[in-house]
Amino acid sequence: MRKILFVFILILTASCTEIKSTESEQIAAYYKGFKNSDYSQIKKTLSDSLTIVEGDYIMGFTPESFNKQFKWDSVFKPVYKLVSIVNENEYVVATVSVNSLRYEFLKNNPLTCKHAFYFKSGKINKIKTLDCIDTNWEIWQKERDSLVKWVKLNHPELDGFIHDLSMQGAIDYLKAIELYENNKDI
Repeated sequence: MRKILFVFILILTASCTEIKSTESEQIAAYYKGFKNSDYSQIKKTLSDSLTIVEGDYIMGFTPESFNKQFKWDSVFKPVYKLVSIVNENEYVVATVSVNSLRYEFLKNNPLTCKHAFYFKSGKINKIKTLDCIDTNWEIWQKERDSLVKWVKLNHPELDGFIHDLSMQGAIDYLKAIELYENNKDI
């Protein structure tokens, strides 16, 4: 009886390790899709629904609607680096460093964060930001608020870019940064 119980526990442990390994592979493939600007690769890692939690913000996506977020992000020419993956009991923690034009403007480049990845049937169904290491949110907010205020006064046609998560919104965001940096001292 003990031998049967031992074999059962051994099989169960091996199965759990294999699932976690697969989850780590899914996370690596997810970020490889960003690195290669290949949304089809990202889509393969996603469940039927995806929830992203960043602080108080909860955003729901389908794999198709997440493509809009991917396009918005891609405008800022991000470079993702998967620093580490650690298996926890209920989720997998990925530490990711991202350099981008937006983070550079916000004086927090690279932005390095820890994200909890949750899975459903072997696919990513929730990503929760746990902590952004060494991020100075005061500088971030100061830079963002200065840009928004300046754009509202000097380029009202771009006002609202900060909340527009479409590709055009990201293009307007970059345009606002360029105009601001070229004219803020005039």
